[in-house]
Amino acid sequence: MGDVFFKNIQENPVIAAVNNSENLKKAIESPSNIIFLLTGNIFNLSSMVNEIKRNNMEVYVHIDLIEGFSKDTVALDYINKNIKPNGIITTKSNLIRYAKNIGVFAIQRLFLIDSLSLETGVNSIKAIRPDAVEILPGVMPKITKIIHEKTSIPIITGGLILDKNDVIESLKAGAIGISTSKEDIWYM
Repeated sequence: MGDVFFKNIQENPVIAAVNNSENLKKAIESPSNIIFLLTGNIFNLSSMVNEIKRNNMEVYVHIDLIEGFSKDTVALDYINKNIKPNGIITTKSNLIRYAKNIGVFAIQRLFLIDSLSLETGVNSIKAIRPDAVEILPGVMPKITKIIHEKTSIPIITGGLILDKNDVIESLKAGAIGISTSKEDIWYM
């Protein structure tokens, strides 16, 4: 299920995060192999996913951010069966569990703001065992290293990645890739 994801991220660890439809064409033209789709709605999601796939890129839909769908298993079933992204991203543990049960590649997104969210996040990762984890903000190499050591789950860092040094430090800390909406980083 995730073989293509891990092959593509190994070839290029920079993931183009698209947070508005105007940037989709730029992301498709970038050297990234993977797009995290953080925008869309019930009317345009299918065409956006199809356009990305027509350009031989992988697409992972952040289902919490797609407008017009409820954030439940029925929406996940619909997106999986009818829109067919390569996988999903969500902050919701119940959707990660369900996605794994139906064979959908699942990336758990964690927002880390303090020691309690770090502890809760690590416990959640250990219990649910998502296919990968995206941690935000991504400019915390020490935290990336802690999560990597405690969970052995592939980590993607995202949020506040500003320059090449942030990318390098994340990768050195154990991240397999970084996601960013900053176009200049897509071309590093």
